[in-house]
Amino acid sequence: MQSDLLEIIMRYETSTVDKILIAADIDLNLMDVIIEKQETIIALRKSKFIRYIEPADYSYIQVRDAENRTGSFSNSTNSSSSSGCGFESQVLATADFTTTTPNAKVPWTFTRHNIPNAWNISTGRGITIGIIDTGVSPNQSLLGSNFNNGLSTGRTIQKNGVYIDSIWPWSTTTDGVNDLCGHGTSMASVAAAPRKDRGLPVGVAYNSNLVTYRAATNVVIDGFQEQEAVKKAFTALGNNTNVRIISMSMGHMFSVGKIEDAIKFAHARGKLIFCAAGTSTSFTTFVGVIFPAWMPETVAVTGVREGTTLQACSNCHTGGKVEFTVAMQRASTGNTVPISSYYENQTDYVGGSSVATATTAGIAALVWSKNPSWTREQVLTKMRQSANLFPNRSSQFGFGNVNAFLAVQ
Repeated sequence: MQSDLLEIIMRYETSTVDKILIAADIDLNLMDVIIEKQETIIALRKSKFIRYIEPADYSYIQVRDAENRTGSFSNSTNSSSSSGCGFESQVLATADFTTTTPNAKVPWTFTRHNIPNAWNISTGRGITIGIIDTGVSPNQSLLGSNFNNGLSTGRTIQKNGVYIDSIWPWSTTTDGVNDLCGHGTSMASVAAAPRKDRGLPVGVAYNSNLVTYRAATNVVIDGFQEQEAVKKAFTALGNNTNVRIISMSMGHMFSVGKIEDAIKFAHARGKLIFCAAGTSTSFTTFVGVIFPAWMPETVAVTGVREGTTLQACSNCHTGGKVEFTVAMQRASTGNTVPISSYYENQTDYVGGSSVATATTAGIAALVWSKNPSWTREQVLTKMRQSANLFPNRSSQFGFGNVNAFLAVQ
Protein backbone atom coordinates (compact mmCIF):
# COMPACT_ATOMS: atom_id res chain seq x y z
CA MET A 1 0.00 0.00 0.00
CA GLN A 2 2.80 2.39 0.88
CA SER A 3 4.56 1.70 -2.41
CA ASP A 4 1.38 2.27 -4.41
CA LEU A 5 0.75 5.59 -2.68
CA LEU A 6 4.32 6.73 -3.18
CA GLU A 7 4.05 5.87 -6.87
CA ILE A 8 1.03 8.16 -7.14
CA ILE A 9 2.83 10.98 -5.36
CA MET A 10 6.01 10.65 -7.43
CA ARG A 11 4.00 10.62 -10.66
CA TYR A 12 2.01 13.76 -9.93
CA GLU A 13 4.82 15.60 -8.16
CA THR A 14 7.34 14.56 -10.87
CA SER A 15 9.84 13.90 -8.13
CA THR A 16 11.73 11.04 -6.46
CA VAL A 17 10.95 9.22 -3.23
CA ASP A 18 13.90 10.74 -1.36
CA LYS A 19 12.46 14.20 -2.04
CA ILE A 20 8.94 13.17 -0.98
CA LEU A 21 8.99 10.74 1.93
CA ILE A 22 9.82 12.20 5.34
CA ALA A 23 8.97 9.14 7.43
CA ALA A 24 6.76 6.05 7.44
CA ASP A 25 5.32 4.70 10.69
CA ILE A 26 5.10 0.90 10.62
CA ASP A 27 3.10 0.72 13.86
CA LEU A 28 0.38 3.15 12.86
CA ASN A 29 0.34 2.68 9.06
CA LEU A 30 0.81 6.32 8.15
CA MET A 31 3.32 8.38 6.20
CA ASP A 32 4.57 11.96 6.31
CA VAL A 33 5.19 13.24 2.81
CA ILE A 34 5.90 16.53 1.06
CA ILE A 35 3.24 17.48 -1.49
CA GLU A 36 3.15 20.72 -3.46
CA LYS A 37 0.44 20.15 -6.06
CA GLN A 38 -3.31 20.05 -5.70
CA GLU A 39 -3.49 17.40 -8.42
CA THR A 40 -1.59 15.01 -6.15
CA ILE A 41 -4.20 15.42 -3.41
CA ILE A 42 -7.01 14.81 -5.87
CA ALA A 43 -5.34 11.63 -7.09
CA LEU A 44 -4.66 10.35 -3.58
CA ARG A 45 -8.28 10.87 -2.54
CA LYS A 46 -9.30 8.38 -5.21
CA SER A 47 -7.08 5.64 -3.74
CA LYS A 48 -8.73 2.89 -1.70
CA PHE A 49 -5.64 2.79 0.52
CA ILE A 50 -6.18 6.27 1.99
CA ARG A 51 -7.67 6.56 5.48
CA TYR A 52 -7.18 10.32 5.81
CA ILE A 53 -5.02 13.16 4.54
CA GLU A 54 -4.13 16.06 6.83
CA PRO A 55 -1.86 19.08 6.54
CA ALA A 56 0.92 18.56 9.02
CA ASP A 57 3.02 21.69 9.35
CA TYR A 58 0.99 24.80 9.98
CA SER A 59 -0.13 26.40 13.22
CA TYR A 60 -3.76 27.46 13.40
CA ILE A 61 -3.62 29.18 16.78
CA GLN A 62 -1.28 31.24 18.84
CA VAL A 63 -1.48 31.23 22.58
CA ARG A 64 -0.82 33.52 25.46
CA ASP A 65 0.81 33.04 28.82
CA ALA A 66 -1.63 31.64 31.35
CA GLU A 67 -1.98 32.85 34.89
CA ASN A 68 -0.86 30.49 37.65
CA ARG A 69 0.89 28.18 35.16
CA THR A 70 -2.36 26.49 34.21
CA GLY A 71 -1.86 26.46 30.47
CA SER A 72 -3.83 28.38 27.87
CA PHE A 73 -5.75 27.49 24.73
CA SER A 74 -6.51 31.01 23.55
CA ASN A 75 -6.15 33.02 20.37
CA SER A 76 -3.73 35.86 20.92
CA THR A 77 -0.99 37.82 19.22
CA ASN A 78 1.51 36.71 21.84
CA SER A 79 4.01 33.90 21.34
CA SER A 80 3.11 30.35 22.31
CA SER A 81 6.61 29.63 23.55
CA SER A 82 5.75 30.01 27.23
CA SER A 83 2.15 28.77 27.34
CA GLY A 84 1.66 26.87 30.57
CA CYS A 85 5.34 27.31 31.36
CA GLY A 86 7.01 28.81 34.40
CA PHE A 87 10.10 28.50 36.55
CA GLU A 88 8.81 30.45 39.52
CA SER A 89 9.07 29.33 43.12
CA GLN A 90 6.68 30.30 45.90
CA VAL A 91 6.66 29.78 49.64
CA LEU A 92 3.66 27.62 50.50
CA ALA A 93 0.99 28.97 52.82
CA THR A 94 0.82 26.83 55.97
CA ALA A 95 -2.90 26.30 55.43
CA ASP A 96 -2.20 24.59 52.10
CA PHE A 97 -0.46 21.50 53.46
CA THR A 98 -0.03 19.16 56.38
CA THR A 99 3.16 17.34 57.32
CA THR A 100 3.63 13.59 57.33
CA THR A 101 6.58 11.33 58.11
CA PRO A 102 9.46 11.59 57.46
CA ASN A 103 8.89 15.37 56.99
CA ALA A 104 7.04 15.56 53.67
CA LYS A 105 4.30 18.04 52.84
CA VAL A 106 0.85 16.67 51.92
CA PRO A 107 -0.98 19.12 49.61
CA TRP A 108 -4.42 20.23 50.83
CA THR A 109 -6.06 18.77 47.73
CA PHE A 110 -4.77 15.29 48.64
CA THR A 111 -6.63 15.52 51.93
CA ARG A 112 -9.81 16.58 50.11
CA HIS A 113 -9.57 13.41 48.02
CA ASN A 114 -8.73 11.20 51.01
CA ILE A 115 -5.36 10.23 49.53
CA PRO A 116 -3.42 10.11 52.86
CA ASN A 117 -5.85 7.50 54.20
CA ALA A 118 -5.49 5.55 50.95
CA TRP A 119 -1.74 5.36 51.58
CA ASN A 120 -2.42 3.03 54.50
CA ILE A 121 -3.54 0.52 51.87
CA SER A 122 -1.66 1.40 48.67
CA THR A 123 1.19 3.68 47.64
CA GLY A 124 1.35 2.78 43.95
CA ARG A 125 4.14 0.23 44.24
CA GLY A 126 4.60 -1.94 41.16
CA ILE A 127 2.69 0.40 38.82
CA THR A 128 4.38 2.45 36.12
CA ILE A 129 2.91 5.77 34.99
CA GLY A 130 3.87 7.27 31.64
CA ILE A 131 3.81 11.07 31.46
CA ILE A 132 3.80 12.85 28.10
CA ASP A 133 4.66 16.50 28.59
CA THR A 134 7.56 18.94 28.34
CA GLY A 135 10.12 16.74 30.10
CA VAL A 136 11.56 16.80 33.61
CA SER A 137 13.82 19.38 35.22
CA PRO A 138 17.51 18.45 35.49
CA ASN A 139 17.62 20.74 38.54
CA GLN A 140 15.14 18.80 40.69
CA SER A 141 16.79 15.75 42.27
CA LEU A 142 13.46 14.46 43.63
CA LEU A 143 12.78 13.56 40.00
CA GLY A 144 16.32 12.38 39.48
CA SER A 145 18.93 11.01 41.86
CA ASN A 146 16.59 11.23 44.87
CA PHE A 147 13.52 9.75 43.17
CA ASN A 148 14.20 6.32 44.68
CA ASN A 149 14.70 7.54 48.22
CA GLY A 150 13.11 8.05 51.64
CA LEU A 151 9.86 6.09 51.88
CA SER A 152 9.87 5.81 48.10
CA THR A 153 12.26 2.97 47.40
CA GLY A 154 12.50 0.10 44.95
CA ARG A 155 11.29 2.13 41.97
CA THR A 156 12.67 3.82 38.86
CA ILE A 157 12.29 6.93 36.73
CA GLN A 158 13.12 6.77 33.02
CA LYS A 159 13.39 9.97 30.99
CA ASN A 160 12.96 10.11 27.23
CA GLY A 161 13.09 12.88 24.67
CA VAL A 162 11.29 12.65 21.32
CA TYR A 163 10.76 16.34 20.52
CA ILE A 164 12.83 17.78 17.68
CA ASP A 165 13.26 21.53 18.02
CA SER A 166 13.42 22.40 14.34
CA ILE A 167 11.26 24.02 11.70
CA TRP A 168 12.38 21.33 9.24
CA PRO A 169 10.24 18.17 9.24
CA TRP A 170 13.14 16.00 8.08
CA SER A 171 15.35 16.87 11.08
CA THR A 172 16.07 13.86 13.30
CA THR A 173 17.96 15.16 16.35
CA THR A 174 15.91 15.65 19.53
CA ASP A 175 16.65 18.38 22.04
CA GLY A 176 16.94 15.88 24.90
CA VAL A 177 14.92 14.84 27.94
CA ASN A 178 15.16 18.01 30.04
CA ASP A 179 12.17 20.21 30.73
CA LEU A 180 12.66 23.67 29.22
CA CYS A 181 9.21 24.83 30.26
CA GLY A 182 8.47 23.68 33.82
CA HIS A 183 5.06 22.16 33.12
CA GLY A 184 6.23 18.56 32.77
CA THR A 185 8.21 18.79 36.01
CA SER A 186 5.07 19.90 37.83
CA MET A 187 3.01 17.01 36.47
CA ALA A 188 5.66 14.43 37.37
CA SER A 189 5.92 15.92 40.85
CA VAL A 190 2.17 15.74 41.48
CA ALA A 191 1.89 12.18 40.22
CA ALA A 192 4.85 10.53 41.93
CA ALA A 193 7.29 12.80 43.78
CA PRO A 194 8.99 10.82 46.57
CA ARG A 195 7.94 10.83 50.21
CA LYS A 196 11.15 12.10 51.72
CA ASP A 197 12.48 14.19 54.61
CA ARG A 198 13.16 17.35 52.60
CA GLY A 199 10.02 19.19 53.74
CA LEU A 200 8.75 19.23 50.14
CA PRO A 201 5.40 18.10 48.65
CA VAL A 202 4.91 14.38 48.12
CA GLY A 203 3.28 12.89 45.02
CA VAL A 204 0.02 10.93 44.93
CA ALA A 205 1.56 7.57 44.01
CA TYR A 206 4.89 8.07 45.72
CA ASN A 207 6.02 4.48 45.18
CA SER A 208 5.09 4.24 41.50
CA ASN A 209 7.61 4.14 38.68
CA LEU A 210 7.68 6.94 36.12
CA VAL A 211 8.45 6.95 32.41
CA THR A 212 8.52 10.54 31.14
CA TYR A 213 8.59 11.87 27.58
CA ARG A 214 9.60 15.33 26.50
CA ALA A 215 7.25 15.74 23.53
CA ALA A 216 6.52 19.48 23.32
CA THR A 217 7.73 22.93 24.26
CA ASN A 218 4.49 23.89 26.03
CA VAL A 219 0.95 22.67 26.66
CA VAL A 220 -0.40 23.35 23.16
CA ILE A 221 0.43 20.53 20.74
CA ASP A 222 0.85 22.74 17.71
CA GLY A 223 2.89 22.18 14.55
CA PHE A 224 4.48 19.14 12.91
CA GLN A 225 7.33 18.43 15.32
CA GLU A 226 5.23 18.53 18.51
CA GLN A 227 2.44 16.44 17.02
CA GLU A 228 4.96 13.94 15.67
CA ALA A 229 6.64 13.74 19.08
CA VAL A 230 3.36 13.14 20.92
CA LYS A 231 2.56 10.41 18.40
CA LYS A 232 5.93 8.78 19.06
CA ALA A 233 5.48 9.01 22.84
CA PHE A 234 2.04 7.36 22.83
CA THR A 235 3.28 4.63 20.50
CA ALA A 236 6.35 3.94 22.63
CA LEU A 237 4.29 3.82 25.83
CA GLY A 238 1.80 1.55 24.09
CA ASN A 239 4.64 -0.83 23.28
CA ASN A 240 6.06 -0.62 26.82
CA THR A 241 4.62 -3.62 28.68
CA ASN A 242 5.60 -2.13 32.05
CA VAL A 243 3.42 0.96 31.62
CA ARG A 244 -0.23 0.70 32.66
CA ILE A 245 -1.24 4.36 32.95
CA ILE A 246 -0.57 7.28 30.60
CA SER A 247 -1.14 10.88 31.66
CA MET A 248 -1.01 13.85 29.28
CA SER A 249 -1.88 17.36 30.41
CA MET A 250 -1.50 18.93 26.96
CA GLY A 251 -3.87 19.29 24.06
CA HIS A 252 -5.17 21.12 21.01
CA MET A 253 -8.39 22.77 19.92
CA PHE A 254 -8.66 20.48 16.89
CA SER A 255 -8.10 16.79 16.24
CA VAL A 256 -4.81 15.47 14.88
CA GLY A 257 -5.03 12.19 12.97
CA LYS A 258 -1.62 10.80 13.84
CA ILE A 259 -2.18 11.46 17.56
CA GLU A 260 -5.59 9.78 17.35
CA ASP A 261 -3.92 6.75 15.75
CA ALA A 262 -1.25 6.60 18.47
CA ILE A 263 -3.81 6.86 21.27
CA LYS A 264 -5.91 4.09 19.73
CA PHE A 265 -2.72 2.04 19.45
CA ALA A 266 -1.90 2.49 23.15
CA HIS A 267 -5.51 1.95 24.22
CA ALA A 268 -5.68 -1.32 22.28
CA ARG A 269 -2.77 -2.51 24.41
CA GLY A 270 -4.69 -2.00 27.64
CA LYS A 271 -3.33 1.38 28.72
CA LEU A 272 -5.48 3.62 30.92
CA ILE A 273 -5.11 7.08 29.38
CA PHE A 274 -5.92 10.32 31.24
CA CYS A 275 -6.02 13.63 29.35
CA ALA A 276 -6.70 17.20 30.47
CA ALA A 277 -10.11 18.60 29.55
CA GLY A 278 -8.51 21.99 28.93
CA THR A 279 -7.52 25.16 30.73
CA SER A 280 -7.87 28.54 29.05
CA THR A 281 -8.85 32.15 29.18
CA SER A 282 -12.50 33.09 28.80
CA PHE A 283 -12.14 33.41 25.02
CA THR A 284 -11.93 29.67 24.45
CA THR A 285 -14.33 28.32 27.03
CA PHE A 286 -16.74 27.75 24.13
CA VAL A 287 -14.53 24.88 22.99
CA GLY A 288 -15.57 22.60 25.84
CA VAL A 289 -13.38 19.54 26.29
CA ILE A 290 -10.29 19.81 24.07
CA PHE A 291 -8.51 17.21 21.95
CA PRO A 292 -7.48 14.48 22.70
CA ALA A 293 -9.50 14.39 25.94
CA TRP A 294 -12.71 14.20 23.89
CA MET A 295 -11.69 10.84 22.38
CA PRO A 296 -13.56 7.74 23.64
CA GLU A 297 -10.21 6.05 24.30
CA THR A 298 -9.20 8.68 26.86
CA VAL A 299 -10.47 9.67 30.31
CA ALA A 300 -11.04 13.43 30.51
CA VAL A 301 -10.30 15.20 33.80
CA THR A 302 -10.86 18.80 34.85
CA GLY A 303 -10.29 20.97 37.91
CA VAL A 304 -12.89 22.38 40.30
CA ARG A 305 -12.96 24.77 43.21
CA GLU A 306 -12.88 23.60 46.79
CA GLY A 307 -16.40 23.24 48.19
CA THR A 308 -19.40 21.01 48.75
CA THR A 309 -20.82 21.70 45.28
CA LEU A 310 -18.85 21.30 42.06
CA GLN A 311 -17.83 24.54 40.40
CA ALA A 312 -15.21 24.71 37.64
CA CYS A 313 -11.94 26.40 38.46
CA SER A 314 -11.57 29.92 37.10
CA ASN A 315 -10.39 28.74 33.68
CA CYS A 316 -11.08 25.00 33.50
CA HIS A 317 -13.07 23.45 30.66
CA THR A 318 -16.08 21.24 31.39
CA GLY A 319 -18.43 19.13 29.29
CA GLY A 320 -20.08 15.81 28.69
CA LYS A 321 -16.82 13.97 28.05
CA VAL A 322 -15.43 14.82 31.52
CA GLU A 323 -15.15 11.68 33.64
CA PHE A 324 -13.59 12.97 36.88
CA THR A 325 -12.81 16.21 38.67
CA VAL A 326 -10.15 17.23 41.17
CA ALA A 327 -10.50 20.02 43.75
CA MET A 328 -7.44 22.11 42.93
CA GLN A 329 -8.43 25.72 43.73
CA ARG A 330 -8.98 26.94 47.28
CA ALA A 331 -12.27 28.65 48.05
CA SER A 332 -10.83 31.36 50.28
CA THR A 333 -7.48 32.26 48.75
CA GLY A 334 -7.63 30.85 45.23
CA ASN A 335 -4.35 29.00 45.86
CA THR A 336 -3.86 25.86 43.82
CA VAL A 337 -1.82 22.67 44.44
CA PRO A 338 1.57 22.70 46.22
CA ILE A 339 4.38 20.99 44.30
CA SER A 340 8.13 20.66 44.29
CA SER A 341 9.49 23.41 42.05
CA TYR A 342 11.65 23.22 38.95
CA TYR A 343 14.61 24.01 41.20
CA GLU A 344 16.12 22.04 44.06
CA ASN A 345 14.62 22.52 47.55
CA GLN A 346 12.01 24.99 46.29
CA THR A 347 8.22 24.84 46.14
CA ASP A 348 5.51 26.25 43.92
CA TYR A 349 1.79 26.03 43.08
CA VAL A 350 0.20 24.57 39.96
CA GLY A 351 -3.45 24.50 38.89
CA GLY A 352 -5.92 23.88 36.10
CA SER A 353 -7.05 20.69 34.43
CA SER A 354 -3.37 19.81 34.04
CA VAL A 355 -2.77 19.14 37.73
CA ALA A 356 -6.20 17.51 38.00
CA THR A 357 -5.18 15.01 35.31
CA ALA A 358 -1.83 14.11 36.90
CA THR A 359 -3.53 13.75 40.30
CA THR A 360 -6.15 11.37 38.90
CA ALA A 361 -3.48 9.30 37.17
CA GLY A 362 -1.78 8.94 40.55
CA ILE A 363 -5.02 7.80 42.18
CA ALA A 364 -5.46 5.23 39.41
CA ALA A 365 -1.98 3.92 40.25
CA LEU A 366 -3.03 3.47 43.89
CA VAL A 367 -6.08 1.47 42.81
CA TRP A 368 -4.19 -0.69 40.33
CA SER A 369 -1.38 -1.34 42.80
CA LYS A 370 -3.94 -2.62 45.30
CA ASN A 371 -5.48 -4.82 42.58
CA PRO A 372 -2.62 -5.71 40.19
CA SER A 373 -4.60 -8.40 38.34
CA TRP A 374 -7.40 -5.99 37.40
CA THR A 375 -8.08 -4.74 33.90
CA ARG A 376 -8.29 -1.11 32.92
CA GLU A 377 -12.09 -1.28 32.96
CA GLN A 378 -12.14 -2.65 36.50
CA VAL A 379 -9.90 0.16 37.74
CA LEU A 380 -12.12 2.77 36.07
CA THR A 381 -15.27 1.22 37.47
CA LYS A 382 -13.87 1.31 41.00
CA MET A 383 -12.86 4.95 40.61
CA ARG A 384 -16.32 5.88 39.34
CA GLN A 385 -17.98 4.06 42.23
CA SER A 386 -15.87 6.02 44.72
CA ALA A 387 -16.63 9.44 43.21
CA ASN A 388 -18.99 11.82 44.99
CA LEU A 389 -21.68 11.97 42.26
CA PHE A 390 -21.93 8.22 41.59
CA PRO A 391 -24.22 6.59 40.46
CA ASN A 392 -25.34 9.79 38.74
CA ARG A 393 -23.25 11.55 36.13
CA SER A 394 -23.14 15.31 35.68
CA SER A 395 -23.33 16.75 32.17
CA GLN A 396 -20.35 18.99 33.01
CA PHE A 397 -18.37 17.21 35.74
CA GLY A 398 -18.79 13.50 35.07
CA PHE A 399 -18.75 11.45 38.27
CA GLY A 400 -17.05 14.24 40.20
CA ASN A 401 -14.29 13.99 42.81
CA VAL A 402 -12.77 10.57 43.41
CA ASN A 403 -12.40 9.45 47.02
CA ALA A 404 -9.04 7.66 46.88
CA PHE A 405 -9.57 5.82 50.18
CA LEU A 406 -12.86 4.32 48.97
CA ALA A 407 -11.25 3.50 45.62
CA VAL A 408 -8.59 1.29 47.24
CA GLN A 409 -11.01 -0.53 49.56
